[in-house]
Amino acid sequence: MAKLTLVFAVLLVALGLAGYLGTGSLHPTALIPAWIGLTLGLFGFLAISPNESRRKLFMHISVTVALLGFIGSAVELIRTYVHAHALGVEPDQIALASKFTLTVLLLVYVILCVRSFITARRSGKV
Repeated sequence: MAKLTLVFAVLLVALGLAGYLGTGSLHPTALIPAWIGLTLGLFGFLAISPNESRRKLFMHISVTVALLGFIGSAVELIRTYVHAHALGVEPDQIALASKFTLTVLLLVYVILCVRSFITARRSGKV
């Protein structure tokens, strides 16, 4: 799972950079996915360890960061969409696409981690 964490970290950093550059480098908040990706990358790198307890600790920290990121991005996605329609304007499509992609990536990552944790628990690799 640590290697999968690194893959998702790279995807999130790429998403953050694409969003930032796609907005003409005007909105530094477009880099939020990159910061989440860097955090996941750090903990994913630390989870590559022969020490099982260290690996479990950093993987649980990674999935917690991802879960909090998912909740925050899902709330922000809904808030952005509702706020724009309340004003009668179309939401910024780049920002909306970036938030949606961030939400989906983090949800997929959390689901994969939870499935992995359940499989490890059932197989006796506690």
